[in-house]
Amino acid sequence: MTANNKNIDKQGKKLLNVPNLRFPEFEGEWEKDRIRNLFTINVGGDIDKKNVSETQTDKYPYPIIANALSNDGIYGYTSIYKDSAPCITVTGRGDIGSAKFRNYPLYPIVRLLVLHSNGKIDCCFGEYAINHIRKYEESTGVPQLTSPQLGAYSICYPSFEEQIKIGDFLNLIDKRIATQNRIIEDLKQLRSAITNRIIYNLVADKKFVPFSAIYQMAGEGGTPNTNNRQYYEGGTIPFIKIDDLSSKYLTRNKDFITEIGLQKSSAWVIPANSLIYSNGATIGAVSINTYKVATKQGILGIVPKSTVCVEYLYYLTTSTFFKKQIHRIITHGTMTTAYLKDINKIKVPLPDIEEQNKVIKGLITLSEKIEKEQEILANFQAQKKYLLHQMFI
Repeated sequence: MTANNKNIDKQGKKLLNVPNLRFPEFEGEWEKDRIRNLFTINVGGDIDKKNVSETQTDKYPYPIIANALSNDGIYGYTSIYKDSAPCITVTGRGDIGSAKFRNYPLYPIVRLLVLHSNGKIDCCFGEYAINHIRKYEESTGVPQLTSPQLGAYSICYPSFEEQIKIGDFLNLIDKRIATQNRIIEDLKQLRSAITNRIIYNLVADKKFVPFSAIYQMAGEGGTPNTNNRQYYEGGTIPFIKIDDLSSKYLTRNKDFITEIGLQKSSAWVIPANSLIYSNGATIGAVSINTYKVATKQGILGIVPKSTVCVEYLYYLTTSTFFKKQIHRIITHGTMTTAYLKDINKIKVPLPDIEEQNKVIKGLITLSEKIEKEQEILANFQAQKKYLLHQMFI
């Protein structure tokens, strides 16, 4: 592949409709047309839940595709299909306008758009061409991309042979990105499994302290900003608070920020924008360059005490053991709430500082490995973005 140096035809006329980057064996201008002239567009509807299976079986072989990006948009499986292969699905709701090449028959639901080529466009190439254009939702209520709106957009395309080569090339990059994502996910699952095993082994030793004994609030000397009233008024104020997004507190190099949120009517604990360092490397969370952090729903800024290393605090609060303790203390009302006074009473294992450093050593190495793999993923994603910009018009 080379930068395009064939912008002049045999008569000396400048070719305008060509990409910046192109395979050297192809030349000539690309054509341009509206999507409605290049594809037949179908729209997904409803499906009888009696004909839906969570798993793919001989009886239910066909994927049900919805307006989602996770799990390739697969909602379940059914015994019949509405759209044959090859085709392109385009999300009409949610993250609208995301195109995906499908080389299998499927059943579309919830206003998912399905495109069938009229013969001028290779569907694999069509996925990238459609994703290259910028699309806007049509409605003012629920964001939605409709069939007429999508059909009104135009795409540029070369000969069918060049389309196939472009599509195959970009598909290889997508497969490598998918592989990299699986590598990262497998490493995260391994880290989670090891973390849980370590914490439960420590639980078996029965060296417990209340959670309040291992941390102090983030800020100057561990004292919270007086505006953050939900964090320190005797633990009587709900820990989850949704009406104060403006107050701020100062954090320091070794501050730890954790978050409690809602999922399927139960509380969960995850790290959020953590200032966690080990020899300059971040541990399992996003590094923040500024020390002024805006509080928001469910954010608790804490600093480990001298008897606790920050990495141990991180792995403890992300363990299954700690999450289960949170689940036991939540209250249900107009919203699911975990109170700070109850969080402080949770019994957690706390070995001495030397043992903490021993048990987290391997986890830190694994976290650094995950961070390196995420950098590789980011490079692949940047490469794909650059190629899409250069290879399409």
